[in-house]
Amino acid sequence: MLLLDQAGWHVSRKLKVPPNITLVPLPAKAPELNPVENIWQYMRENWISNRIITSYTDILDHCCRAWNKLVDQPWTIMSIGLRDWVNA
Repeated sequence: MLLLDQAGWHVSRKLKVPPNITLVPLPAKAPELNPVENIWQYMRENWISNRIITSYTDILDHCCRAWNKLVDQPWTIMSIGLRDWVNA
């Protein structure tokens, strides 16, 4: 079983899924089921949004800096991804 969001490349009819894998799409806009959505939101709110992007390289640089800042904060990552209902 492979959980996936509903990005276009995940739901394409051209995607060849091996017979031993079952795709289980998550509902759209369901951050409580897909904690990485909260990570992206945190990164946008803190480091990525409201920037002037001048080139593709500039995009990569901004995103890499944001990612490295986040990686330096493992407790932040854990708190963003925690779900009280998981342990209930």
